[in-house]
Amino acid sequence: MTAVAIFFILLWLITFVTGQLLFKRAMDVSRTVGFRSRRTLSILSGGIVVMTISFCLNLGLLQRFDLSYLYPFQGSSIIIITLCAALILKERLTVRLMIGTLLITAGVVLVSMS
Repeated sequence: MTAVAIFFILLWLITFVTGQLLFKRAMDVSRTVGFRSRRTLSILSGGIVVMTISFCLNLGLLQRFDLSYLYPFQGSSIIIITLCAALILKERLTVRLMIGTLLITAGVVLVSMS
């Protein structure tokens, strides 16, 4: 695997995670200021743009790599989103959530080793 491939895989993961966080932030903001507010719509629009970039990167990566190779990377996005939700969005991490995330991590490691 080349450095360019690693760069695009990481960029794909970053854009996917960022899009999810922006969507969640937009929905949180919409609860207080309304869905049609400028703030909600700007955050939501940012999420749509970032997720569109993620989607296009995903398509490009699927042209070059097997899905079975890329899927473990997508599985790791669950771990990253969980951590970012706790750190950035100040969501509470429960013991059950941490155990589930660790099990997913173990699964991603096992799949990527095969």
